[in-house]
Amino acid sequence: MNESYPNIQDGIPAADAALPDEHDRLKWFVMRDLKRCNARLPAYRLFKELGIEAFTPMVWKLSVRHGKRCREKVPFMQDLLFVHDTRHSIDSVVESYNTIQYRYVRGGYRIPMTVRDADMQRFIHAVESSESPRYYTPDEISSDMIGRKVRIIGGFLDGYEGYLQKLQGSRIRRLFVGLPNLLTASVEVQPEYILFL
Repeated sequence: MNESYPNIQDGIPAADAALPDEHDRLKWFVMRDLKRCNARLPAYRLFKELGIEAFTPMVWKLSVRHGKRCREKVPFMQDLLFVHDTRHSIDSVVESYNTIQYRYVRGGYRIPMTVRDADMQRFIHAVESSESPRYYTPDEISSDMIGRKVRIIGGFLDGYEGYLQKLQGSRIRRLFVGLPNLLTASVEVQPEYILFL
């Protein structure tokens, strides 16, 4: 395992003093947006306007605008977003906007949570290749939801391994793709690409 991108599932925090240039390395930081859900400029849009790569899991929701019902994409969790940049760049944004905060590693003193690049890219790719991903927090997933272990052969998710989601009476097959201890998404996969392990 590359120590510069620790796996938060293993409980290994990013040590800021490990390397002299640790603040200058690109990482995926786990952030909080404390603005209201109807804010004009949520944090994920602010970061994009500043030219900083940001990702927040989005879901479709029906809402009423000017007396008309409309369908719009909104964040799955209002206060969760992932930002890809250096610690120095993000620190300047956090200092300028009091509604944006780091999420910190539990048990560490002000050590920001990070996600390995490979895990984040895998998660983003899976979610963006699916028309209707479903998101789950770690406490929402129970053992009776998890099905057989599979590998995907072909299609957009070629090479992915994971567990199928058990759905009673459904013909749709969904694969769990997760960010350890943060968030899991289930994405639809075509049955012909599934290889049971």
